[in-house]
Amino acid sequence: MKIPGISIPIIQIPLEKNIRLFMKREDLIHPEISGNKYWKLFYNIGHYLEQNPEKPFIITFGGAFSNHIAAVSALGRDLGIKTLGIIRGEELQYKWRENPTLTFAQENGMDFRFVTRAEYRNKEFLTQILEKELPDALIIPEGGTNKSAVEGVQHMLNDGTKSFDYLCTAVGTGGTVAGLSKFAEDHQKVLGFTAVNDDSLNDSVLSLSGKKNFELIGAHEGGYGKISDGNIRFINNFSAKSGIQLEPVYTGKMMKKIFELIEEDFFPENSSILAFHTGGLQGIDGANGMLKKQHRPLINVIKS
Repeated sequence: MKIPGISIPIIQIPLEKNIRLFMKREDLIHPEISGNKYWKLFYNIGHYLEQNPEKPFIITFGGAFSNHIAAVSALGRDLGIKTLGIIRGEELQYKWRENPTLTFAQENGMDFRFVTRAEYRNKEFLTQILEKELPDALIIPEGGTNKSAVEGVQHMLNDGTKSFDYLCTAVGTGGTVAGLSKFAEDHQKVLGFTAVNDDSLNDSVLSLSGKKNFELIGAHEGGYGKISDGNIRFINNFSAKSGIQLEPVYTGKMMKKIFELIEEDFFPENSSILAFHTGGLQGIDGANGMLKKQHRPLINVIKS
C-alpha cells in the first residue's frame, strides 16, 4: 500500500445558518478499500510485510455486511495475499452466496470461517487459537482498530484540514475518531457519531488517543445496522441536493445527526465543521436487499 497520489476533495455543503459545513471525500481514495478502511490498514499491512513473511496471510473478523471484511478481501486480492474472514453467525455458511458483501469478498479470494455469536464475542480466545494454528499470519481485529490503525488515520489530516473548528466522523470500533483526536490541531474539537450503543467506547478511544479533545455523540438510531425510514429519507434528500452518496449505517446517520445539531444550535455561530466521508458504500446493496424484502423505501444510488 502507498499514500495515494490523488488530492482528496473537500466539498462545502450549503447551509442557511451562519455555520460552514464541509465534507472530505475519503470515500474516493480507492474504489474498494475506501475511506478510513484504507488508512486503518495502511500501517497494519506495511509493518507486517516489512517482516518479510514467506507466505503472507491476513485474518480478520466481521459480520455479514462488514465494510472491513470487504476492504481486507480487496486488499488481499490487490497484493496477492491470502485472506481469511472469521464471520459472525454460523447460519451464514449455508446462505452466504445470498449476501453481496460476502460474495464480493469470496470473489476476491477470501476464505471464510463461520462461528456462532457466542464464539464471536470471545474474540480474545478465538485469536489465541488462530495464533497457534497460523503463527505467521497477521491477525487484524474487527473493524481494523488497533494502534497501527490509529497511526494510519493521521493521513486523513493535512494542511487543508487545519483551519476547521470541528472534525466529525462516524464511529464503529473507535479507531478513526481516536486517530483524529490524537493528530488534531490544539484548537480543534473532534466529534464521533456512534453507530453502536457501547458504553465502553469512550474509554477505548481515550486509551488509543491519549487526548481528551473528543466527544462521542449517539447516532445509532435504535442499534447497530438498524435503518429507519427517516434515515433513508435523509440520505436520499442529501444525495439529491449535494450529489454525494451516503450509506445507512455510518455516514448517513452521522450527517443526519450533524444537521439536527446545527438546527439545535449546538455549534456556535461562525463555526467551521469538517465531516469525513469514511466510505462503506458497498453496504448499500445489502441494505436495499433487506429493505426490499420488508417492502420499505429504498436508498437511491447515484449513478457514476
